[in-house]
Amino acid sequence: MTGRHLSADHYDYDDFQIADWFETSKAVISAELIDRFADLTGDRFAIHMDNDAARALGFERRVAHGLLILSLIDGLKNQTDVKLNAVASLGWEWRFMRPVLLGEIICARFTVEAKRLTRDPSRGIVTFAAEVRNQNNEIVQQGTNALMMLTKKSSPQ
Repeated sequence: MTGRHLSADHYDYDDFQIADWFETSKAVISAELIDRFADLTGDRFAIHMDNDAARALGFERRVAHGLLILSLIDGLKNQTDVKLNAVASLGWEWRFMRPVLLGEIICARFTVEAKRLTRDPSRGIVTFAAEVRNQNNEIVQQGTNALMMLTKKSSPQ
């Protein structure tokens, strides 16, 4: 099934069809982003902080934290012109497929994989499959994100 490429608009649970999709903008993985994430989390594992340490383990240069990439993708998702009328994220199932190195460029595609109503008719759950790609179009991370969203029944009539 080929889904619709979603355009700039606000989307409730009811607006989605299986296979609908949208893409995020791009983000450059800078030293500042890696350093700020390390400061925030305390994760200063050597491959994240030092090019020589990364090279000693077989990487060309510093490796971004996997959770930094996931965090950036979640933020980029929320910055798109596709505005999701979400209540909360219910979780991520996620895999790190390949390292993201300092200086690489990432973006993601979110595709509606599943949806179901909750017991409360004003809410539904949409599961998005997500693929994060680098500037070479290689998948670097992938998984799913379940979002609780408002339905049209929750809107004033």
